[in-house]
Amino acid sequence: MTHAPVTAPALTAIEQRVLWLATAIVHQANRVRPNPSGLKVGGHQASCASLVSIMTSLWFRHLRPEDRVSVKPHASPVLHAINYLLGELDEAHLPTLREFGGLQSYPSRAKDPDPVDYSTGSVGIGATAPIWGALARRYLTTRGSNAGTGRQYSLVGDAELDEGAIWEAILDPGVAELGEIVWIVDLNRQSLDRVVPNIAAGRLQGMFDAAGWQVLTLKYGRLLEELFTRPGGAELRARIDGMPNPEYQRLLRCDAAQLRDRLPAGDAALAELVASLDDETLLAAIRNLGGHDLGSLDEVFASIADDRPTVIFCYTVKGRGLPTQGHPQNHSSLLTVAQMEELATSLGTDLSSPWEGFADGSPEAALCAEVASRLRRPDVPSAPSLDLPVDIGRTPSGTATTQAALGRVLLDLTREAPEAAKRVVTVSPDVSSTTNLGGWVNKVGVWSATERRDWFEDDPETIMHWREKPTGQHVELGIAETNLVGLLGELGATWSRWGEPLLPIGVMYDPFVERALEPWSFGIYAGGQSILIGTPSGVTLAPEGGAHQSITTPSIGIEQPGCVSYEPAFAIDTEWTLLAALGRLGKPGGTSSYFRLSTRPVDQTLAAVPTDPAARERRRRQVVAGAYLLRRASEPAVTLAAMGALVPDTLAAAERLAQVGVEADVVCVTSPGLLFDAVQARSGRGEGSSWILDQVFPASRAKPLVTVLDGHPHTLAFLAGINRVSSVALGVTKFGQSGSLEDVYRYHGIDADAIIRAALDAVS
Repeated sequence: MTHAPVTAPALTAIEQRVLWLATAIVHQANRVRPNPSGLKVGGHQASCASLVSIMTSLWFRHLRPEDRVSVKPHASPVLHAINYLLGELDEAHLPTLREFGGLQSYPSRAKDPDPVDYSTGSVGIGATAPIWGALARRYLTTRGSNAGTGRQYSLVGDAELDEGAIWEAILDPGVAELGEIVWIVDLNRQSLDRVVPNIAAGRLQGMFDAAGWQVLTLKYGRLLEELFTRPGGAELRARIDGMPNPEYQRLLRCDAAQLRDRLPAGDAALAELVASLDDETLLAAIRNLGGHDLGSLDEVFASIADDRPTVIFCYTVKGRGLPTQGHPQNHSSLLTVAQMEELATSLGTDLSSPWEGFADGSPEAALCAEVASRLRRPDVPSAPSLDLPVDIGRTPSGTATTQAALGRVLLDLTREAPEAAKRVVTVSPDVSSTTNLGGWVNKVGVWSATERRDWFEDDPETIMHWREKPTGQHVELGIAETNLVGLLGELGATWSRWGEPLLPIGVMYDPFVERALEPWSFGIYAGGQSILIGTPSGVTLAPEGGAHQSITTPSIGIEQPGCVSYEPAFAIDTEWTLLAALGRLGKPGGTSSYFRLSTRPVDQTLAAVPTDPAARERRRRQVVAGAYLLRRASEPAVTLAAMGALVPDTLAAAERLAQVGVEADVVCVTSPGLLFDAVQARSGRGEGSSWILDQVFPASRAKPLVTVLDGHPHTLAFLAGINRVSSVALGVTKFGQSGSLEDVYRYHGIDADAIIRAALDAVS
């Protein structure tokens, strides 16, 4: 939507003020603010300059309050400058870029003091976030929530298109239906270190077109377009179109005399056109790219269609308007004080008073006030609290896996807490059936913006039904883990965007969790609260071999901020911990969770769930807090602490040890991260409580310790420090082998025999 025409001089003046403010924000942080350490503060004045015109046009002419924008990381000062002019950022924050507690290096929803729609900073993740934000909004809308409408803009640097996560998102089949998506590519033809040597725009445009996007290109501004109509104009267009990127960038560094010598390249008609231009016009023409022409930007924004995603390739100059414009090493270069003074003079500002606003009553001040009023959003309503059970009350029997227990708990939730269950949304990268979500998907259906016919509904051999409808609660993506966690982050942020909490659960194969860890971590940083389930896990997936056996994932819960991890051993542990994890979602101060589940069938009677209600509740609290004493010896000589799929082998080892006169306590660890937090809290180095240590690892029963898990042994090695006992840490430290469970466990030294040997060594 284009708004009523504004006075061109006022908009141009605002554009120039945004350029000045963004540049001054970086200058203040590096050359004015005291820096006792002498370490480089950094910032990106040139990267800001290439987006100033685009962002000025977008904010002051086209944005609506319901729209959302993801700003490329290095242009964060431009966003802060605009927010300042609109009254959304106090002047006191402007000198604080990259200062402790100040403006963040890159836009941050959680930490910046002014409005930021999407956190950016990790290449590719911020650019794709609006895709998943659009899908999350549509999901809420189809389920009756008032999440509104609006475009989802991504301001993307052209070098960022090298990131594979971008193309994974673009190629997902459902993305082509999201007409509210608009990407604006800042095509300045430079990356961090160099000028990009090849002209890749045509190839990139073809790739977007093949994915079903509307492709718009804004290459030249109105001055150049007018020159192209003159005699010699066709030759000028052909010359600029055909020259390699580095040559064009070099022309930006030339004075008028050098341009007259270099630009014609022997073409008589072009030389005649160049000769007819005065120096000022010639210098302006070579810089007159569409991404810096406010009128041309107006036209291209008005051309956006809403029936499919749109990408706009806006040609720009990195460093436009600065002395460093076009230089191949300008990415992190800083203007000198003399250059800043010269810039201030040219832009009508004052370096000694860099934050001066527009005069009251001026057209510029009036325009800023009008835009601020137009873009003001209503306050986000408080998210409702959800009534979730902590214990469904059933005691599993027989043989079951923790992976199967996941599906069982979700189905139970639809009966025990239907209102909360309606807010659960599961996401999978084409592995729903193989991760035991089939029953859940059959029950709730697959989400789709429109209902689609299930052609296999009447097929008697079809077990898993694929009913796609707007009320479905499972979202199926293509095989791309980064897409899954990107969507999880946005589904997990709806409570803070629209006051509508969702309970998102993403399920993927555990060996691929590390592939998705960076974007999932960034989603947590940005405020997205979700549950990530990796299953099946570890070398317990014995026949699959080393490539599909996860080793390092158990320590994620210790190392990942904003996340609680669980690796339950039994179905009842899975239920209790999953319900607790769901209870942490969708609210201020909430946290995400990571679950590591297994396909190993386990005798559920080994869990020895207490029958007394009070004792059962005590066990549940311990399970949720990180560990419980599963086998209590009368006179223990050793403690065996095990996690997940290794608990049955550990119990078997304890029984055999008892036969040779060595009694063992067996502790079932459900969350090494929570236990580590308790250790830190006990020593005064963390928040929270340490009560679980007193109950599960009391000093009165401190004995030599053997830890064992289906993963790297360092995950549980810290437990020996609770009571400062001698210990042996068993686990997996090398790539696995295909084979039977017995063979693989024996190969890694985590079978019952290995546990017994370690226990005897520990007590000897």
